[in-house]
Amino acid sequence: MSAPSRLARRMWHQLEPIHAVLYFSPQAFGRAAALGYDVESRWPSYFAYRTAPLGRAGARLATAAYYSFSPRMIAEHFPAVWEVAAPEQVLRARLETVDETYRHLMGDRMAGPDVAEAAELARRVAESVPVEGRPFAAANLDLPWPDEPHLALWQAATVLREHRGDGHLAALAAAGLDGCESLVSFAAVGAAPVENFAGRGWSEQEWGEALERLAARGLVKPDGQATERGRALRDQVERMTDDLAFEPWRRLGEERAGRLGQLAAPFLGAVFEAGLLPMTSTLGIATVQVPD
Repeated sequence: MSAPSRLARRMWHQLEPIHAVLYFSPQAFGRAAALGYDVESRWPSYFAYRTAPLGRAGARLATAAYYSFSPRMIAEHFPAVWEVAAPEQVLRARLETVDETYRHLMGDRMAGPDVAEAAELARRVAESVPVEGRPFAAANLDLPWPDEPHLALWQAATVLREHRGDGHLAALAAAGLDGCESLVSFAAVGAAPVENFAGRGWSEQEWGEALERLAARGLVKPDGQATERGRALRDQVERMTDDLAFEPWRRLGEERAGRLGQLAAPFLGAVFEAGLLPMTSTLGIATVQVPD
């Protein structure tokens, strides 16, 4: 792995959990329930919280943005998700969620100059992201910056997370992997068990047909395990994802990126100490399991 790729990957691991509390904290589900969302499943609140910056997205836009979710599943949630609460309400609720979550997790540790410095550095790098072909990143970057440093840090982490996620979808498309194939090929290299993707809405038949398509390309074996070509293609996707995520970190520089990682560490530690986030293994590296 090149030095740029290592930096982009490292900063992703350090900032992703700061963003991801929005989807998993008890406060997040509580706020979503207060808005009227069914929280027996995490998907209604997840789709509402994550998509709200795009405005009142319909099924086609959401299908394009989410890529690896079944269009049939997306159609079950869009535009119905906005009949429960308007995007503007959801945007307010998600900041309130993050504020409440981190005040609960961090307490007095959230005050002080370190958090303000982390927010300033994170905002600087977030505002430098190229937005061409990055709809989620651009939509989040268009939002007003919160005044409170811990919320500005969270919003910057969100912009950077979505910038990387948008690039990941571009890398999947460049590899010729459609939505279902992207999941089948990911499971095939052992990065996550097939069961992890049951919530994405693909039927057993659709999964099997995707497996057949990948087998015809020489990317998977009949038992669903990746061939050498299949592993090489997934490596290509991950490398391209890192490369496409590197530019804002190049502009910030290795030293200041390292400083941001140090300053963000208490937030990261608080999240993991609370056991809020599901984990998976991405190419042998433990990481937060948040869908693209």
